[in-house]
Amino acid sequence: MSDDALINAGEEVVRRLTSGMRAAQLYAAGHPIAARQTAALASALAILHEHAPLAVIGLVAGQVVVGETPLPRLTGQLGDLPERMARAGIERIAIARGIGATELQAFVAGLSRVIAAGTGADALNSPHVRIGRLAGDDEGATPSSGQRGTLRRLYGDAVGHAEVIWDTALTEGRPDVRAAAASIDNLAEAVTENRTALVALAAMKEYDNYTFTHMVNVSILTMAQARALGIEGRLLREFGLAALMHDIGKVRTPREILTKPSQLDAREFEIIKRHTIDGAAILRQTPDMPALAPVVAFEHHLRLDGAGYPEGVRRDTLNLATMLCSIADVYDAMRSQREYQQAFPTDRILAVLRRNDGQQFDQHLVRRFVQLMGIYPPGSLVALSDGRLAIVTAAHAPEPERPGVRVVAAVDGTPLPAEDLDLWLRPDLTIQSVVDPKPLGIDPHAIFA
Repeated sequence: MSDDALINAGEEVVRRLTSGMRAAQLYAAGHPIAARQTAALASALAILHEHAPLAVIGLVAGQVVVGETPLPRLTGQLGDLPERMARAGIERIAIARGIGATELQAFVAGLSRVIAAGTGADALNSPHVRIGRLAGDDEGATPSSGQRGTLRRLYGDAVGHAEVIWDTALTEGRPDVRAAAASIDNLAEAVTENRTALVALAAMKEYDNYTFTHMVNVSILTMAQARALGIEGRLLREFGLAALMHDIGKVRTPREILTKPSQLDAREFEIIKRHTIDGAAILRQTPDMPALAPVVAFEHHLRLDGAGYPEGVRRDTLNLATMLCSIADVYDAMRSQREYQQAFPTDRILAVLRRNDGQQFDQHLVRRFVQLMGIYPPGSLVALSDGRLAIVTAAHAPEPERPGVRVVAAVDGTPLPAEDLDLWLRPDLTIQSVVDPKPLGIDPHAIFA
């Protein structure tokens, strides 16, 4: 779907939603006019759902956004409705594909009542509808010192669990499901409560633990993407567990290949490619392992255009968990500095995810990933146009080049009083460059962990 078509479809959904709310105020639920308004809204949503499984309407600084696309033509046409919705605690409406007429009509009627009352937004949640604040507000808030310590311990524990999982798969032929489940339960809860802080923590790598930190980071980044799509509860944990296990087949890869400090030759690469088949076989034979895990292990190097491996395997479509895991896998591997590879900057990584005319990765999901991470991911140290240094604290969905930051130092590293800024609201300030924090003695992740 082109950008213009997406804007038109988003505008139609918002207009039909507001018309349906007005009809709900005037007519009983079974009235023909109310039913026609619901049918019109369902038709408009169907167009968006062809583009993505979840239609997300957000309110950003008084502007309506569908997905990551602002709808500027609606500004001023909705009166005080955005403000009334925000006062009622409604800043994000996510409607999943598959919603039926009865559920949709009940939601529209309930939304009208909640906005009129100014309270009760939580009651609007249903199997296909999720209401809340915009991702990045509460979830992106800088945690307190107590929370920072908790998150750091949680991340360290998860890496330790990953080592146990790997060792049991290596020695016993099956990963320790209990260790995996305990790790995922904690990470899923943290992703839900403070996604941005946990994503920032995932950037803190130790080369010696690359295998285990990579497992944890891919799990965190997969769940963060899934959570932003409205996935929660048991399904969110299954996504996270599948991502944690995505490379488990490498326990059967000869150690000299797995730990080789230089790039693999063609023969070695053919051997390591077997880990997708081996991983699926290991996970299928593991009791109590969710069925999603072997699917993701097998598919995570397949691409939508038929590229990737296992060779000769072609899918008309890939599992959503596979696609989210694949994006996280490529991103985390490319941003990792290793003996044979320098870490790539985020713009280079995103260029890889968009390559081949966008046919290898689902570009809607890539755009969502950019919305989540930003061009400057949380934890980056950046130089501002006024000469100060700041740590990126949160990505800003409509304009990923203008994130939230915390000023911490002058350009020479001299500490300055902390100041939180939203660059989207400060057109006078821009990011000039990403700065290496090590020579300045700055730990950008200290505010997160």
